[in-house]
Amino acid sequence: MKQLHNRINKEILKQELYSSSEPRITLSFYKYAQIKNVPFFRDHLYTILDECGVLGRIYVASEGINGQLSVPESNFDSFKTTLYSITFLDQVRLNIAIEDDGKSFFKLNIKTKPKIVADGLNDESFNVTDRGQHISAEEFNILVDQEDTVLVDMRNHYESEVGHFDQAICPDVETFRASLPIVEDILSGKEDKNIVMYCTGGIRCEKASAYFKHKGFKHVHQLDGGIIEYSRQVKETGLENKFKGKNFVFDERLGERISEDVISKCHQCGTSCDTHINCANEACHILFIQCPICAEKYTNTCSIKCKDYNALDKDKKSQLNEIQFNGTRFGKGRYKALNQYDELDLN
Repeated sequence: MKQLHNRINKEILKQELYSSSEPRITLSFYKYAQIKNVPFFRDHLYTILDECGVLGRIYVASEGINGQLSVPESNFDSFKTTLYSITFLDQVRLNIAIEDDGKSFFKLNIKTKPKIVADGLNDESFNVTDRGQHISAEEFNILVDQEDTVLVDMRNHYESEVGHFDQAICPDVETFRASLPIVEDILSGKEDKNIVMYCTGGIRCEKASAYFKHKGFKHVHQLDGGIIEYSRQVKETGLENKFKGKNFVFDERLGERISEDVISKCHQCGTSCDTHINCANEACHILFIQCPICAEKYTNTCSIKCKDYNALDKDKKSQLNEIQFNGTRFGKGRYKALNQYDELDLN
């Protein structure tokens, strides 16, 4: 029986990927659809994509599919043929990465989920396929310049911190689930205005646009293909680029530059910077912004405590299980600037 999971050590896979000179293409796609037998579809998908040399992360749920992938350039045509052979994915939009060295993923990981975008909703009358109107980059630029338009960023705080559209409302949230009630409160009384939503590739704002239509908002729009497709259209057509900074992405790159503007600061020293990293202390692993000088000073960690802990041997670490760090290895967390100077207590 064919193995339907990659169980090779993570570090070995990374080493193999970085030592390979094979050109790869990084892309993302999603589709809301009704999938009846999710486990069977998941296993079928793994089999056919593995044969194409695909790496990446895919979530499958009864409401659809969401994937971020890396594909060998030489197999790209066969990958598209394979993907499009699935009826509901025929001609699905593939958002090709803007900045890409092909080192974005190191294994194929396909998981079944309750939903492809966790929303915290239990409203059975909500139809996720009854979405808002898709608009192109050109239509977006025209619409957001109108006085009766409200522009909403449906991403998380760490994404909008390094890049967003001018005049966008950027909710201070850590999850999409948390954003829906907050945005609903912000939009209260604006049911007759043009509501324009955007996200990275379209999947979150598509669900959000359907939700706010369901809640009675009359003129709901979403940027078709998200920031990724917007940037492509702007480059191809010479449109004004209204996006400032970086587009955060959920792979090894953690970001791709859309404009030369740097709108954020190093969380440790405050200098102009928009480079996200995860703390090198795996027990912390918090996502934060760090400049090259602080990266050297703290050896790629978020604090003195994490730096000191990382320098300990394995046996000493095992004796310090109760230490509290900025983050946990299982969640995004939120960087706490005041904690960066805390020292490790070895007593």
